[in-house]
Amino acid sequence: MMMNSRFPLSLMLVASLGLVACGQSRDDKRMRFDGIVFRTSAKPIDKKETLLNFRVEVRDALQSQRGALAAATHEATRYCIQNYGTSRFDWTNITPDSEGRYQIQLDNRDAIFTGRCKP
Repeated sequence: MMMNSRFPLSLMLVASLGLVACGQSRDDKRMRFDGIVFRTSAKPIDKKETLLNFRVEVRDALQSQRGALAAATHEATRYCIQNYGTSRFDWTNITPDSEGRYQIQLDNRDAIFTGRCKP
């Protein structure tokens, strides 16, 4: 009788640990910047004119401005490699201040970065 009462408890424990492990492995595959997963997107500013000029949007950037900039840099690098085969680019709407910090442009809680690939 004692064995029967432990079995359901053991089964529940194993199942819950399995669910926790599944959730962690999925999260571990996503890139983190300053410890945070940011959703980003990059697209050309005017596709008909040129793909050199692009815009990167980082959602909920107020979680970490440093992380948002790192996520935007990663996305911009991917964009330029995909379109021009090079990882080189310049930001066109942000510049560092005298202490090397960047002021980012916000649209509500999202950061908007614009840049230009260097082919």
